[in-house]
Amino acid sequence: MDYFIIIAILVFMSAAFGYINVRFLKLPNTIGLMVITIVFTLAVFALSYFDSTLLDAEKYIIRQIDFKTVLLDIMLSFLLFAGALHTNFQQLKIQRWPILVFSTLGVLVSTFLVGIAMFYFLPLFGLDVEFIYCLLFGALISPTDPIAVLGILKKAGVPKKLETKIVGESLFNDGVGVVVFLTIFQFASSSTSDIGVTDIVKLFGVEVFGGILWGLLIGWIAYRLLKSIDDYDIEVIITLAAVMMGTVVAQKLHISAPLAMVTAGLVVGNDTIRNSAMSDITETYVDKFWELIDILMNTLLFVLIGMEMLVLTFELNYFLAGIVAIVIVLICRYISLLLPINFFKKKLDFVPNTNLIMTWGGLRGGISIALALGLTQEMHRDLFLVITYVVVVFSIIAQGLTVGKLVKKLE
Repeated sequence: MDYFIIIAILVFMSAAFGYINVRFLKLPNTIGLMVITIVFTLAVFALSYFDSTLLDAEKYIIRQIDFKTVLLDIMLSFLLFAGALHTNFQQLKIQRWPILVFSTLGVLVSTFLVGIAMFYFLPLFGLDVEFIYCLLFGALISPTDPIAVLGILKKAGVPKKLETKIVGESLFNDGVGVVVFLTIFQFASSSTSDIGVTDIVKLFGVEVFGGILWGLLIGWIAYRLLKSIDDYDIEVIITLAAVMMGTVVAQKLHISAPLAMVTAGLVVGNDTIRNSAMSDITETYVDKFWELIDILMNTLLFVLIGMEMLVLTFELNYFLAGIVAIVIVLICRYISLLLPINFFKKKLDFVPNTNLIMTWGGLRGGISIALALGLTQEMHRDLFLVITYVVVVFSIIAQGLTVGKLVKKLE
């Protein structure tokens, strides 16, 4: 089975499940697709007791797809550029300082709080895990997922100023979270004597600031090219080339491609640049093209997340640990946001109950699963993959379906 057939099957499943959701369930697409895929996979499991043909086919498809590589190295750049392109730049500029603190200090504090809590709670389930591996889990589960957040908050009725904070944080903190994860991963993979503070600062600085600077350069080059011509076909292709080649170069330079694409998307999507570089028809075509890319990749991603059930190790204590982890992750996120929110609410107009809404609206998604899949067996990959999956499924379905109701109730 070649890759074209696999992609064709995934697109077919996405279209079929999407139709079922829109026609009957009427849930937000991201939630509906994942729910239907999980139900479908469970039905395939049940059917396998009589005939395993369908289960074997689904397992084969999953084995052929390196979810970590597909999401982090390919899909994420397109999704982040599309998300940043349609983000309100003026509101983002006003809220830039709290967003910066949320996506850096917030991620770091949450990483350590989750790591410490898991280190002390896992033994209650007969699971003895070294602290460094618990810290790795803290790093992979702390960043909120921009793909899930953008897909669900649009329909949740969150106040615009607060939506900007949550969306802005999620756009940047996944890049920061990946860098934090890779840094701890290097510690966990070798003796601490091999890595010093200088190495950590260098890795963090090159990945984060290098990614942002590269994104600014990509955005500026794209702007100059868009401004110099008036042909909407070629201008759409220029934005596509900026994302694809920008990602390739970022990966070769070992800088953060996600942060580069967020930055480039914000530059190209800035109203000032749009007005000076794009005609009305170009702006329409660019927006519609990237909306279509966003919808298509989101659809495929959440179908894949549902299918990832097939790689889980079914152990009762793993699932119980995952249920406890849901509570731990939510509490740690709430605590990690306390200081920056209390500091900035005096200077900026924060809506009431900002911390509670940001805690419940900070959804986890495919990025966390992709990072968990990158763990080695020595790092308790099977355990943390199950825990991560439980947290992500709860986050997208339970939190995603109720965040709008929470906002209305608090109002």
